[in-house]
Amino acid sequence: MTTRKNEKDRQRLEMRASDILDPNSQIGVKLRSLYAAVQEEAIPDRFLDLLEKLDQAELVASAKAVK
Repeated sequence: MTTRKNEKDRQRLEMRASDILDPNSQIGVKLRSLYAAVQEEAIPDRFLDLLEKLDQAELVASAKAVK
């Protein structure tokens, strides 16, 4: 059982080493980093205001459709 675990650990280390050298992996790491940074940014107030206006317009439109 420990042999299987050691083999899996060795394979993971080899994959990590090859990933570091692969340019596509480096691009992926940078893209994930950028995506994480964008996720943490606050939503601009202007955008939130536009979403609120859209919600109100949809409510008015649905109320007119019901009548």
